Amino acid sequence: MTAAHQTSEPDGAEILRLRAPPPQVTRISRKVLIAMASVSALVVTGAVAWAMTDHRTRTSAPELYSVGGSPPERLNTLPRDYAAPKLGPPLPGDLGRPIAESGAPAPDMSAGSGARVENETARQAAEARLQQRAQERDAARTSRLFAADAQAAPAPMVLAATTGGPELTELATGTGRRTLLDGPVDRRTTSPDRLQSPASPYVVQAGAVIPAALITGIRSDLPGQIVGQVTENVYDTPTGQILLIPQGARLIGAYDSQVAFGQSRVLLAWTRLILPNGRSLVLEKLPAGDARGYAGLSGKVDPHWRGLMGMAALSTVLGVGANLGNDGDSDIVRALRQGASGTFNQVGQQAVGQGLGVPPTLTIAPGAPVRVLVTRDLILEPYRN
Repeated sequence: MTAAHQTSEPDGAEILRLRAPPPQVTRISRKVLIAMASVSALVVTGAVAWAMTDHRTRTSAPELYSVGGSPPERLNTLPRDYAAPKLGPPLPGDLGRPIAESGAPAPDMSAGSGARVENETARQAAEARLQQRAQERDAARTSRLFAADAQAAPAPMVLAATTGGPELTELATGTGRRTLLDGPVDRRTTSPDRLQSPASPYVVQAGAVIPAALITGIRSDLPGQIVGQVTENVYDTPTGQILLIPQGARLIGAYDSQVAFGQSRVLLAWTRLILPNGRSLVLEKLPAGDARGYAGLSGKVDPHWRGLMGMAALSTVLGVGANLGNDGDSDIVRALRQGASGTFNQVGQQAVGQGLGVPPTLTIAPGAPVRVLVTRDLILEPYRN
């Protein structure tokens, strides 16, 4: 074998080696690394130094707001310096320079205007005094300590006998009680009225009670007329021995249908009395009461809860049915469902509101005991069949 042939053939150990040769590592010179680090440090230091230095061009920016404050308007009207002011053209009546220098008295040209000036001054002084007095009076009225004669005493509240709604409300809230305590004092110790004799010996005086019973029933859905019958004989008030209203006399009256929510009594009034012999008397709306003396009559109350609950249940069912649906419904189906739900909800609310607005119904069966409260004297005659 030749030498060239020996170098071209691989060694047997190289052929049998199992591991791959390690990668060749390229080493960088330390001098190059030090040089690159030095250059980088110089660049960073220069950049920081340049950034810390202000290189912007300083220009005076216009002020958006006045920081010095504007002078008042009165100062703007004053002269700018202490020089003598420039006079305008002479006015009528001004003194000329020769007259002013000679010291001669000026002619009186304001004789006619002096009186007007004095009158104007007096008028202004009088107005100032009146205004000062008014201010003092207002201050005293506000403090409630002085100026008792400047304002009139508050008018007392008069309780009318025929109306009692607003007055009772004021008494309930406390305003009426304060007005009653602050009102004028009645110093009369003797009543001006005197005893009066009965207008007739055959009289049923005020305060008497006529027992009766209903012949017709009452249902407060609509106002109507009622008929009653006297159940006991009624005698005269002075002696109690003369029969004036016999048992069996008829009573004609009317009742009111305005019943509020929670009310359980109905208002009645008697308008006419008919005796068994055919003679009659107008009663002028005498009030009616029950057997215990309470005003009005109480009966069975129907608040219409069934209809109200039915409307509420129907509204709930319709609203729930309209809201039911699948998530995969189309936009049209979803819009229709929402519209139907809103409509049913609105209809249900209106129905429930109308149901709440219906007043309760009071029902009083025929035969219920009732009383006629006599509030004014009834002049009658002895009853003869």
